[in-house]
Amino acid sequence: MCLAEVEPGRAAGAKRMTKTIAAWVAIFALSAGAGTAWAQADEDAGASAQPEGNRLGNVSFNFRLRSEFADLEGFDESATASTLRSRVTWESATFNRFQVLLEADNVSTLGSEQFNSTTNGKTAYPVVADPEGTDLNQAWLNFSGDSVTVRMGRQTIRHGTERFVGGVAWRQNEQAFDGVRIQWAPAGGFDLDLAYVNRVNRIFGPDDGLNPAAWKGDNFFVRANWSLAENHRLSAHGYLLDFDPQHGYAPGRTVNNSLDIFGLEYSGSFDRLTLNLNWDTQQDAGASQLDYQAEHYLAEIVVPVGGTTLTAGYEVFGGDNGSGFRMPTATLHKFQGWTDKFLATPGDGLKDVYLIASSSLGPVAVTAHWHDFRAEASSADFGSEFGLQLTWTVNERLTLLGKYATFSTDDSARFADTDKAWLSLQMAF
Repeated sequence: MCLAEVEPGRAAGAKRMTKTIAAWVAIFALSAGAGTAWAQADEDAGASAQPEGNRLGNVSFNFRLRSEFADLEGFDESATASTLRSRVTWESATFNRFQVLLEADNVSTLGSEQFNSTTNGKTAYPVVADPEGTDLNQAWLNFSGDSVTVRMGRQTIRHGTERFVGGVAWRQNEQAFDGVRIQWAPAGGFDLDLAYVNRVNRIFGPDDGLNPAAWKGDNFFVRANWSLAENHRLSAHGYLLDFDPQHGYAPGRTVNNSLDIFGLEYSGSFDRLTLNLNWDTQQDAGASQLDYQAEHYLAEIVVPVGGTTLTAGYEVFGGDNGSGFRMPTATLHKFQGWTDKFLATPGDGLKDVYLIASSSLGPVAVTAHWHDFRAEASSADFGSEFGLQLTWTVNERLTLLGKYATFSTDDSARFADTDKAWLSLQMAF
């Protein structure tokens, strides 16, 4: 099909994407040279020889420049977002077992805003959820005892694979939690993680937009891990979420995410094969206006084949009374495909059969995935997705990433064919 036959909006989007890719190819080439020069400079200067410590602590900087392209059927315009996330972090030295960390982020748009950031009002474009703003990403006081760690303040919390509690690090504005976290790790292969959170600082902040920038309420995270034997681990978790209603937002954006989750996870290695199993049950709780109960299952096998790691999985999310299984505090982009079609589970549930292959081409890490999505409660076929990611860690300071995903469906009444692409450069100092 020639370009003239493509819808005007999609053709314009394709042209913008071509120009963006050309620009990024140049940046990648220049960055590779700069990364080599940095590495040589570090070697010449003996950079690996660090001072024993700084009594005032350490300051670090991190910059992530990213272009994201999104083309969704049903939109006359495709989205192109070029954003820069600038981060400064100060971490104090440890004094009498206490330590302080302060971290601020700024997200800026480079060029014109041809995307819906969820706060800029550009609703004619698909969503790229990277709104502009400056935010205090982390601010905590930490105490480390012999077997107990207590952290108070704004902090990232990541449990396991981040299936239910995570930092959503893929987005430019990460998710952070205000509260108190206690981690206890006595001898014997057991550890316990407890947290009380009264505010969830979401990726849509720092200002309210189509979604609230933060959720407030009384939330409890509990996770326990046991080392059953060498390379065999069992985990149990409970997440009790109760979010307050917010004026101007529908219940689905606040209180209908109030719920209780209880579940078990197992991971074990048998010679060359790794097996991962999950089971969870969920029901409405607190201020929720819903009435449902749903379950979640996962069975996954990981096998190395030559220089490639193959992962095959089957994951099921149930639905009940028109409500699908919910994961409001999770890191979602890493699961169910990179086009983010299933950030919310459909009311009739979701079955995901997937294959992932991870390998390398020289210094470049390569990951490819394929997903087949169907309803859990019927024979509905939602569609499929293919994705490819290339990551080049040039050195400890510079990382380059290219990524593409495409979702296709025959159920256009419920879903839209989607193409997304990303080019990213991340620098740390």
